[in-house]
This record gives sequence, C-alpha cells and structure tokens, in this order.
Amino acid sequence: SYLGTSNAPDSLLIWTRAMNDIAPHDDFVPRGCSTRPQPAVSVGAGAIWLHVYDAVTTKAGRYVQGGGCTTVGVAGLIQSGGFGSFSKNYGTAASSLLEAEVVTADGQVRIANACTNPNLFWALKGGGGGTFGVVTRLTLKTHELADRGGAAIFTVKAMSGPAFREVIRKFIAVYAERLFNPHWGGRVFLRGNDVLAIEMVSRGLDKAAAQAVWQPFLDWIGAAPQDYRLTGKPVIADTAARNWWDAEFRKKYTPDAIISDPRPGANPRDFSWTGNHDEIGAFWRGFETLWLPASLLQADQQSRIADALFAATRHRGLEIQFEKGLAGAPDNTIAAARDTATNPAVLTAFGLALIGSYGPPAYPGIPGFAPDLIEARGEATMVGNAMRELRKIVPEPASYVSESNFFEKDWQHSYWGANYERLQAVKRHYDPDGLFFAHHGVGSEDWSDDGFERRAAN
Repeated sequence: SYLGTSNAPDSLLIWTRAMNDIAPHDDFVPRGCSTRPQPAVSVGAGAIWLHVYDAVTTKAGRYVQGGGCTTVGVAGLIQSGGFGSFSKNYGTAASSLLEAEVVTADGQVRIANACTNPNLFWALKGGGGGTFGVVTRLTLKTHELADRGGAAIFTVKAMSGPAFREVIRKFIAVYAERLFNPHWGGRVFLRGNDVLAIEMVSRGLDKAAAQAVWQPFLDWIGAAPQDYRLTGKPVIADTAARNWWDAEFRKKYTPDAIISDPRPGANPRDFSWTGNHDEIGAFWRGFETLWLPASLLQADQQSRIADALFAATRHRGLEIQFEKGLAGAPDNTIAAARDTATNPAVLTAFGLALIGSYGPPAYPGIPGFAPDLIEARGEATMVGNAMRELRKIVPEPASYVSESNFFEKDWQHSYWGANYERLQAVKRHYDPDGLFFAHHGVGSEDWSDDGFERRAAN
C-alpha cells in the first residue's frame, strides 16, 4: 500500500500476484447456502482490477464493482472496503463479496460467506488487509451494465479569492441539486491558486442528458467573465459503457487519459490512468482524508461547507471524490454496505475529502532518492492545517483506511467507527497469537510499533 501497511520489519511478504485466474459464473451459490443463484465472478487474490474489468465488462458485457485505479489488487481493495467510479450506484467492492477462500493463522483453508464462518466473512468486507488471514480467492456478484458511461471535464480559473469562494459555493449548490445521485461519480479539485477543476464521470446518461445537467453551471460561469475564465473548452462526452476499460478503444479515442505499460514484454492491453502516478510520495509529505456528511449539502449548510473548503485551500489544495461517499445511493446499495465492516460514516457521507502533498517515491539511504525531510515536514504541516479547517465542520471525523494519515492517532475509530470492537473479537478468534500484523490494522495496538513485542494487557 502507499502508506506501508503491506510490509513490516523482518516480515514475510506473501506475493500472490501469480494467483490471478478469473472465472465468470452464470449461476453462483455460496457454499452451504440455499440462496438464489446469481451471476458472479471468482478471482484469484493476485488479480488486478483492469484484468477483471476486461473479463467481466469488455468481454462479457457485465459490471463488477471494483477500484478506480487499474493496477490495484482485488483482494486488498475488498478487504479495505473498496470504491470505484460508479460506487454511488453499486456500492463498495466489499458489499459485492459473496464468498472468500482464506488461510487462517492455524493453517486451515476456510470458506467464508454469509452461511459459513459469517463473522470472518463480515470482517473481510472492509476490516483491513493482512489482518485476518491470507485471502487466496474471492467471488463477487456481477451487475447488469448500463448502456452509457461518460465524463465531464473542465477547469475554471477564478480571478480573485472572493470569486473563488463564490464559485465553490455555486458548485456545492449545483452538486446538491443536480449531481447528488447514482448517475454521478468522480472528483473536483479545489486548488490553492483559485482553480476549480472538474473531473466527473457518469453512468447511464448520454451526452445530451449530461450536457443538460452541467449547462446551468457553465452558463453561470460564462455570465461573469470578469470573475471567471474557462481554461479550454469543456469536455462532456459519452461512450458505450463496455468501452470504459477497453485498452484498444482508449488508445484510439482517449490516448491522453492512459499510460500503457512501457516494460518489455508487457501485456499491450495493460494501462493505468494518467492521474495515478504521484500518490506514493504522500507518505513523506503528508496525506489526510475525511468523510463529508451529506447534511452539509442542506441549503442552510452549503455556505458553511463552502467557506470551510475555501479556508482549507489557503493552506493546501484539496479534492473531493464523490463516489467514496454512499449518501445518495439506492436503498439496496446502502443496505448492502451497512452489512460490511467499513466505517458506518460512509453511509451518510456524500464524498471523501483528500488533502495531500504528492511526489515521486523516496528511499532513505539510497543516493539520489533520499527524502528531503525538511521540505516534507513543511508540506505535512500545510496539509494538517488545511484538514483542520474541514474538521471544524465535521463533529465526528472519520477517514477511509486505504487512503489515510499514516500517523493517525485515533485510527481505530477513524477507520472503523462502531465496528471496531466486533473486528477485534473476530481477530482474537481467528488469530489469537497475532501472526498477522499490519500498521494500524485491527489488533495492532496489542504490539510494539514494529510488531516484535506484545504489549502487556492494561
């Protein structure tokens, strides 16, 4: 992981990358259950989401809820909860889990589903990777695929601080009225140089419908040329949803959106999104996240959140990822996510605020790659100051375990909320000796920071 939760000093790292088989099912029933058969896909723990999407969506015309970044591994994402561009409709990846095969600390290969080892099954759905066992295989439900997928991409430059504050307020109002629904995911960037950058994605809307959603906001921008400038022509586009992860389609029609794997012998269908290449430096330079409650979208609260967002940008730019909050999703999606170990705060959040200072990886002791700790401390301070502005309006702050502050103090409740005590009980049952250890993983408070010594019970 970006924040080091997949490694520890003098540890054994189990490389599951070769366990990458992908097997679709027309009629899957979890072992020991008598539920109605349903379409699903079984995936080896080492598969990456791009390959799963290629098999399920590009080739078979169905949808499986996974991650947005193409190179993310399936097992780790599901065990952390897992969000993708269309989670506002389909929910978390964890809530689509039907069954898992897992090797527990006693060496037993166990099946976990709603009928067999149900507590272990629940913990694997968002309780954190590297904690309850070695997951070797997962089976996920698949969904009918929408006809169209699309995007709305444009950037607005405000001519002054007050104008920037006002466009933030306007965008929040537009989001609450027109975008707060299962059709829309994606993100907005609020930058310290008074720039608002829209990178939203849509599901189930054609270009005309998407254009109608955005036109009032674009008209509002255009009516004040003294205050705002569009940097380039807005892109509002759609395509057959089946093309979304099709490498050949992307290379032909949206080549700037992807980076193909440049290594000799690489699969020509492998690619990553162009925006996913600097996150790893956040460990050194500061990174924090916060779920934003949907109550802040109420008409009498919109100025409050807009002012807090503006105040945060005076310290450090930020982004809001809307698919990482499930408020606004269908009722059945909320119900499925409630039956996972993911922090319940996600159920009432409209999005996840991320504030970080990104950059290339740095490695202590390696010439030319050593981190600049003085610069990193300064960056981390600005990140912290920006997040404090947002925490002022969120009475019970919570964050997403996979994208979080490495140095979070109250990580148990920040990551899992009221679910933590149940997760502890599952950990003690299946791993009483603490064989599996991860930084800020369930049960890690029982051990020294390096995982070598068990702390005395209080």
